[in-house]
Amino acid sequence: MNEKQNQGLMNLIRKVHGIVEKPDIDKHRQSQERIGALFGTEKGAEYTPVEVEGMNCEWVRVQRAHMKKYVILYCHGGGYSTGSAVYARTLTTKLAETTSMDVFCFNYRLAPEHKYPAATQDAMKAWNYLMYLGYGARDVIVAGDSAGGNLALSLVLKLKSEGRILPRGMVLLSPWTDLTSSGKSYLSRQEVDPVLDREYLQRMIENYAAGQDLRDPLISPLFGDMSGFPPTYIQVGDNEMLLSDSTGLHKKMVKANVSVKIDVYKGMWHVFQMSPFKTAYEAMEKNAEFIYDICR
Repeated sequence: MNEKQNQGLMNLIRKVHGIVEKPDIDKHRQSQERIGALFGTEKGAEYTPVEVEGMNCEWVRVQRAHMKKYVILYCHGGGYSTGSAVYARTLTTKLAETTSMDVFCFNYRLAPEHKYPAATQDAMKAWNYLMYLGYGARDVIVAGDSAGGNLALSLVLKLKSEGRILPRGMVLLSPWTDLTSSGKSYLSRQEVDPVLDREYLQRMIENYAAGQDLRDPLISPLFGDMSGFPPTYIQVGDNEMLLSDSTGLHKKMVKANVSVKIDVYKGMWHVFQMSPFKTAYEAMEKNAEFIYDICR
């Protein structure tokens, strides 16, 4: 994609996000549901609702012969205040299609009605449900985008602190790892980022973790101890404010001897994989390759 096309696409993303990023949280949630239902739902996939201890969840499966042994546990994004399994279909459907694996996505409780640690407790419920179904920890790949990437990391830190077996691997798309906003890209990318801005991030932090220590690893996994973590693959856009959240996590994992790989996509924005264009599909293929590699 040339520079001009990329600029055009970024302006379009800015407009679409302008529709979505309404300060009115209920309207914001509704417009995301519509986007997910409209752009994420595919004819070749089936979406099966299931309730786990009062929490609405959804299985996404391809309607063809596929791999049953492994499962992807997906944590949706939305700044911990918005988002849902339906909104995440723009990603979970692509994951199910590229990997031919079942994807399990859950609607954790959202802030500000439910602050930290509600989401982490709900992620644990989803994990325990998969164990109850008979999957072993090593049959599960934990994935997530943005705040969902934060939640995926916080779930694995929690499992580790309880001495439980960790998942086979992790796939993180533009993960939000540092709620103290200490990374350089918060300043260096704030002019070019078409999706996020300081005010929005501040609002999300307030909603989710007001009054908490933002350096708590279950809130900002960047400050956690990553030793013993499973193989991890990170994708991030070069034009996003959260770039440092990914590069910092990558450095931290390398130091902790985790098998970790990062791809920084030039000219791309926050969770660009949601958009229906070539680079997004190629990125999803790379996620599938990583998952196949660790499942061999």
